[in-house]
Amino acid sequence: MTVTSPAALLARRRFGPLFATQFCGAFNDNVFKNALVLLITFQSGAVFGLEPELAVQLAAGLFVLPFFLFSALAGQLADKYEKTRLIRLVKLAEIGIALLAGAGFVTRHAELLLAALFLMGLHSTFFGPLKYSILPQHLRPGELVAGNAWVESGTFVAILSGSVLAGLLMAVPRIGPELCAALTLCVACAGYAACRRIPPAPPPAPQLTIRYNIVAETFRNLRLAARERTVFHGLLGISWFWFFGAILLTEFAPFVKDTLGGDELMVTALLATFIVGIAAGSFACERLSRGQVELGLVPWGGLGLTLFTLDLWLASPTSATPTTLAAFASTPAAWRILFDLLMIGVAGGFFTVPLYTLIQSRSAVAERSRIIAANNILNAAFMVVASLAAMALLGEGLSVPELFLACAIANLAVGAFLFLRVPEFYLRTIAWTLTHVLYRVRTEGLDRLPAEGPALLVCNHVSYADAVILMGTLPRQPRFVIDHQINRTPLLNLLFRASRTIPIASAREDRDAVQRAYDEIAATLEAGGLVFIFPEGRLTPDGEISPFKGGLSKILRRTPVPVVPMALRGLWGSFFSRKYGRAMTRPFARGVRARIALHVGEPVPPDGVSPAALQEHVATLRGGFR
Repeated sequence: MTVTSPAALLARRRFGPLFATQFCGAFNDNVFKNALVLLITFQSGAVFGLEPELAVQLAAGLFVLPFFLFSALAGQLADKYEKTRLIRLVKLAEIGIALLAGAGFVTRHAELLLAALFLMGLHSTFFGPLKYSILPQHLRPGELVAGNAWVESGTFVAILSGSVLAGLLMAVPRIGPELCAALTLCVACAGYAACRRIPPAPPPAPQLTIRYNIVAETFRNLRLAARERTVFHGLLGISWFWFFGAILLTEFAPFVKDTLGGDELMVTALLATFIVGIAAGSFACERLSRGQVELGLVPWGGLGLTLFTLDLWLASPTSATPTTLAAFASTPAAWRILFDLLMIGVAGGFFTVPLYTLIQSRSAVAERSRIIAANNILNAAFMVVASLAAMALLGEGLSVPELFLACAIANLAVGAFLFLRVPEFYLRTIAWTLTHVLYRVRTEGLDRLPAEGPALLVCNHVSYADAVILMGTLPRQPRFVIDHQINRTPLLNLLFRASRTIPIASAREDRDAVQRAYDEIAATLEAGGLVFIFPEGRLTPDGEISPFKGGLSKILRRTPVPVVPMALRGLWGSFFSRKYGRAMTRPFARGVRARIALHVGEPVPPDGVSPAALQEHVATLRGGFR
């Protein structure tokens, strides 16, 4: 299957118009929000009897409130109705909201603008589940990571450009609000024009009954998301990142003013550095993932967030000295701070892009929009808590750098909680890291693996590293059937235990253990999981494929499922193989980062499958390169 490159994806009708639509929406949100904040702060006086500082907090709350109230309804509608038509209706409503906002800007009527801000939040509430759930319908599985990388980086670029442009326009004497009004209307019209070119997306659950009880449906959505443990913890991870990012973005201006002694231009420079990092991290993640969901990058992203935020605290001066951007950039300390912000952004890309892709790829198709709506509810809740936590800690006398330190420590604790609760995260990290440090792996035919449902995977057995390499390469984690002695190998046994391997012994050693293994294999396949076996039953002593054992047929007689043959190439002669007698006696026998390959064949129906035929199939996939 041909997969479009990330750059070429923008030119495809199945993605480009959607990207333009979501970019316009995010850009408009930030133009409008920042223009409103500046208007309230500098030109309006009291709003609803509130001083400007409290009115600004009211504005922030009004924008977030629809996410709590209407996300559950938005998710239901996105699952029940054709998504492209809904997107057009939502973007048409944005034009009406922009006209209302324009009236507020022209009349300098802050209360009217606050009403428009609430409606703008309502628009984003309904658009969010649509844009994320439509991606898997229009993109191929190998393009989903790239699509999320574009959306994630585009969102942050829209935040930066919208915020900066709002400030520049509002600074124009006398007509600044009118210019913001005109821009908001033009961008809303551009977003609607872009969405007209989005291809249709059939409804996944047209039979769904819409329920309007806000509270009940909100909790029902959260319970729906919690049914799949890994997906739910992915939602928590994304929401935590928005908690972390909300504090960071909110405190950029105080950090520059009170810690670095800079001005508005320096705030923009630091914010731009962070957003460039987000974009770079998102696309680096896409490249390292090779088009598949790679959860092994998420813990590295979490660790990066902690380490570089910690260094940002260490690099921050203890007292502010008034300075300009040019003077600041001429000091070594400035480049350390800029590098920290860049790498925090890169780590954020590593952290969030795989999690968004995880949610889209592992959620049931008929429930995907509602699960994304649950994500929006959690995101909003975490951002509100972030605002309250920051206010409380700063009120207790913490400086902004000390607040960053608290975030770094909290991020380490949250990361440990998430990754220990879902072993797949750190298992993929260990396996992916070891695989990519020791070898250069080329894959062929990974798209032939079933995206869901049961299958029995078979492969030749060349080295002690085979299972770890496969753990770090296969997009969907199987349960490995492994010899009970290998399963007890020091250090590796921790990895095997966490990945729920199925140890097996020979009938001569322990007949009861053999039966337990077959029972566990059957239970896994009946539950829709993948099981991986090495049918040779032992490591190859000469590099050739040994005869496949009859246990393969026994498994299929009890649980008939498709069989996916695959072959490892290039591991014979490596440190973990038996080419030189005992394994693990010749380090660097194949050099550093040797080239290896995994070839996946077409699934074979279970009817009439014989061990000899599968052995021949695997041998053909392997070819002459051992």
